[in-house]
Amino acid sequence: MERKQLIFGLIACAMTQSAGWAADEPELTHDGLTRVEDSPADAVYVLPEADFAVYDSFIVLEPYVAFRRNWQRDVNRAASLSRRISDADMEQMKSQMSELFMEVFVEQLESGGFSVVDEPGENVMILRPAILNLDITAPDVSSAGRSRTYVANAGSGSLFIELYDSVTGQILARAVDSRRARSWPTFQWATSVSNRAEARQALDAWAGMLVERLDAVREGGESEDRG
Repeated sequence: MERKQLIFGLIACAMTQSAGWAADEPELTHDGLTRVEDSPADAVYVLPEADFAVYDSFIVLEPYVAFRRNWQRDVNRAASLSRRISDADMEQMKSQMSELFMEVFVEQLESGGFSVVDEPGENVMILRPAILNLDITAPDVSSAGRSRTYVANAGSGSLFIELYDSVTGQILARAVDSRRARSWPTFQWATSVSNRAEARQALDAWAGMLVERLDAVREGGESEDRG
């Protein structure tokens, strides 16, 4: 892992560590961002003078992915020997979540009329994401037996994103939102397919929130200082 990714992850984790993070944050951040009221996300901050309407393209960075503290230990306490989560399993799940994030966000941005590019430009924003406090209720790992695990919901996690101007490097916005998978009235069989479907649903919702917010700006539905 690159040093800058590690530092970013530590900062992001620290900012979302407590359940009351969004409620406790000030109206103005240390880097000049102002809190947006009535946001669909838990907390959104924007640079007051930022003109989001001028951007029509994104550079999407690979997300940093971090599990809930002690998640592996807690899952293994209740698992049989054949279904315990190894470090390699965790790295594979992080990689799969990262790939799914890129797939969903690129798809949603492009469907919303934005281009996803590789090079900086005057009309390009950098999207820097992290998926934090990832908690998969029943990870489906390969095992010798044919056991099944039934759960009431697939788990939870938090999305942390920052948007930057790709030319100047100026931060334009920061947002955090936590989601729990839908709860079912009866227990459901947890598989890799069902876990992926639930993760995709959460990512679709997050990507949709971003595109909807930016669309409102481009169409003049909101003032620039609200993002």
